[in-house]
Amino acid sequence: MEKELIQFAQKTPSLFWSTKSYGKLSAEVILENTLNYGDWEDVQKIFKIMGLSNASKVFDKIANKKRMNLRPSIKHYFKLYFEKYA
Repeated sequence: MEKELIQFAQKTPSLFWSTKSYGKLSAEVILENTLNYGDWEDVQKIFKIMGLSNASKVFDKIANKKRMNLRPSIKHYFKLYFEKYA
């Protein structure tokens, strides 16, 4: 999965504009940027790579941090999405 996530980041550099070191990106950063800046197709690709239940766990980890970069509307939407589908 790690290799596939890095390949996804390399294929979608517009989502990871702050770095060129794609190999150093964690699953949390990749998911967070995809949810914040990606379109629905990007989100579906990341769910396919990570698996919906794993993506839900990573999302919970991100959302429960004191400091996070998820926009409030994105956090709310995917909280409801994962509650229903994961």
